[in-house]
Amino acid sequence: MRESTLVGFRLAVPVEGVRPCALGVGILSLMFLGVAFWNGFPVIFYDTGAYVLEGLGHVFLVERSPVYADLLFVTGGAFSLWPIVGVQALLSSYIILETARAEVPNLTLGGLAAIGAVLTVLTGIGWYVGQVEPDCFTPLVILGCWLLLFRSGKMGKVRTRWVAGITGLAVACHPSHLGLIAGILICATVLKWMAHRYPELPTPRLKHGLIGLATALALIVAGNFVLTGNLFISKSGTVFVFARLVQDGIVKRLMDETCPPNGDAAYKLCGYKAKLRMRADAWLWSSSSSFRELGGFTGKQQQEEDRRIILDSLQSYPFMHLRAAIYDSFLQFVIFKTGDGIEPQNWVLEPGFRRIIPEQVDDYLEARQQRGQLRFKTLNLIHVPVGAMSLLGLLLLIQHAGARRNWRSGAFPALVLLGLVGNAIICGTFSNPHDRYQSRVIWLPTLVLLLAVARDRRALQPVPESGT
Repeated sequence: MRESTLVGFRLAVPVEGVRPCALGVGILSLMFLGVAFWNGFPVIFYDTGAYVLEGLGHVFLVERSPVYADLLFVTGGAFSLWPIVGVQALLSSYIILETARAEVPNLTLGGLAAIGAVLTVLTGIGWYVGQVEPDCFTPLVILGCWLLLFRSGKMGKVRTRWVAGITGLAVACHPSHLGLIAGILICATVLKWMAHRYPELPTPRLKHGLIGLATALALIVAGNFVLTGNLFISKSGTVFVFARLVQDGIVKRLMDETCPPNGDAAYKLCGYKAKLRMRADAWLWSSSSSFRELGGFTGKQQQEEDRRIILDSLQSYPFMHLRAAIYDSFLQFVIFKTGDGIEPQNWVLEPGFRRIIPEQVDDYLEARQQRGQLRFKTLNLIHVPVGAMSLLGLLLLIQHAGARRNWRSGAFPALVLLGLVGNAIICGTFSNPHDRYQSRVIWLPTLVLLLAVARDRRALQPVPESGT
């Protein structure tokens, strides 16, 4: 009785101060790593091999973020891949903790643990936090922006600096995150201008958001310099956009209409137009793709031609581009099944792992993932409906705020919705739609709803009509 009373007392302690916060981060981290523990090894994606090669083999790869690869190296990936997912769990847990503290006054340790348990069971957060892949950092960009722009006054200088550093790291870990934070900051700038005319609107603190962006840019340039000795932000350029245009048939149409049957061709690609009917992934990664023959990611001349083809096709078919971008963005927004690409990948990764991290290969091969024991069909019977209902709940929170003219209460769900839309537009337009791109962030609406209900159990009740 005494022991259970003591445990209950500890869970009733508000998440304030160093010890309760450290305990809260620890509890959340263990929950989020549960998938990896059950798997017997950190979850692996196809891109993991490229990050291992770049970070541990010190080989610059145009298509991969050197910052995440360097993080893999710094955390001791050559000896074990567990530290990197441990760091991901700690950073994710800390940002969630700060968000919960900012949104729910006097939140207890038990309440925080309950929120973490719901996220772990009903969403795919554990599959990304426990995966050797930078996808888990995308939601941290969105939450970090919220804290820096709207809650830095509550956090104080020290905690704001921590959040700015983590947000900057999260942005730097994947090229798409630069577009995401830039879009959020542009919208925040517009909101700040509007707040001067309409005082009831929340006023973002742009300075702290810009610090996060500056931190990211510094990390990206430094990471590239470490591996190449040159200062730049990205060299992948238009490769992924071009692949998406191949998939949408835009490149094929331009080749059909401009490549002459005989004589000098306008583009080098004219000689390969018969092979342009393929998906973006096949264009980039298939061994039979013409992309490799044309130089791949390191083919400078071909990338210059790719840029010219993109510009020429934009000029020739602007509405086809617009229609394809809207369709791909919408499709990206509504597909978010957990488990996309999480499957046995021995045929791709095992040779590289045996060369770079041979001591870890046995554990890697013994994991449930590599033995083909993961089943996502049943899991998505839970994750997909929860994600869809959470999106509807997010819209309901925004509608409630609008009905009450309480714009400040609607700012958090609105920013999360903006992040979800921005992520879908960036990934759908500049790459191509995949479940994993939206799946990695779809747990955010669930978090927003949990915090809203924890703060006010009436949060999702219908707003009474005026005069009743």
